Amino acid sequence: MNSDLFNTFDLEGLSLSNRLVMAPMTRNRADRNGNVTPMMVDYYAQRASAGLIVAESTAVSAQAVGYPFSPGLYTEEQAESWLPLTNAVHESGGRIFVQLQHCGRISHPNMQADGATPVAPSSVRPSGQAVTYEGMQDFVTPRALDEGEIPDIVAQFQHAAELARRAGFDGIELHGGNGYLIDQFLRDGSNHRADAYGGNVSNRMRLLNEIIDAVSRIWPAGRVGVRLTPENSFNSMSDSAPQTHFNYFVRELSQRGLAYVHFLEGDIVSNSPSVDYGALRSSFSGCYIANKGYDLDAAKKAVAEGTADLVAFGVPFLANPDLVRRFRDGLPLNPVYPATFYGGGEQGYIDYPFFVE
Repeated sequence: MNSDLFNTFDLEGLSLSNRLVMAPMTRNRADRNGNVTPMMVDYYAQRASAGLIVAESTAVSAQAVGYPFSPGLYTEEQAESWLPLTNAVHESGGRIFVQLQHCGRISHPNMQADGATPVAPSSVRPSGQAVTYEGMQDFVTPRALDEGEIPDIVAQFQHAAELARRAGFDGIELHGGNGYLIDQFLRDGSNHRADAYGGNVSNRMRLLNEIIDAVSRIWPAGRVGVRLTPENSFNSMSDSAPQTHFNYFVRELSQRGLAYVHFLEGDIVSNSPSVDYGALRSSFSGCYIANKGYDLDAAKKAVAEGTADLVAFGVPFLANPDLVRRFRDGLPLNPVYPATFYGGGEQGYIDYPFFVE
């Protein structure tokens, strides 16, 4: 067996016990105030054998919230609620980053303070419905951010990065994908601006660059990762030339000394990738995390051939707290119960069993 996948890895000075990453997965088990709950502590501690855990998408402000029962990092109470979780992961020998997110237009007035309209780079309404505490609601047309409001968005990420330090994380991942606010700025299907934050690729990347600058005043750049999803059409996203545009974005990110770029390699809606991710990987000088549909053999091959440095797994980690051992020792995987993916209690969350001989 090629054991490269199970070897240690140096992530910009942070030693990882293996090259398997637990992908960020929204599970909607926080409380209504965005605080971590005891079962979340158990869930992440159970999976601490991953080389790196990237904790689920976490709102950087009340404005950033898009889903019920999702965690936040914008109040002192929220930061304190994360501490038992990060401590439990560290006590079990794990490493953990948190994914910081602003949902932008993928929210609803029912999820916003005082019923405010969600914000976006442009007033382009996504198709479909938002998940709210009152049930499914049609998305609304978002309010385009004034240029003068954008420094506040950057400040939200910086504040969340500071709270992430106090909450005991090893680093942060900026969510630049899946149709949320940073992605809405990056891709021209959702960014129709004519100011310094729209139009050409340099302008569309300006928000991400400013956020990286801001959070890098809190964290070393080597403890900051970026998630990108160049062709994912989820949340009504599109881009006229994803290969060309993301080649540019990755070349620019390669100069920042980041911990990693984390790519969703394809479209979760169509399952037919059209972007050459090998070219994107070649454009980035640092650590490349591959994600989407990898099984054990594909992950071992990617690491052995250098097409990825680390490989992220979602559902396999969700259903197998001891996934590293199961993969390493050739053990069978647990069955998966999709009905319990989002929301609910401990069932389908912390009751997936460890392998017993």
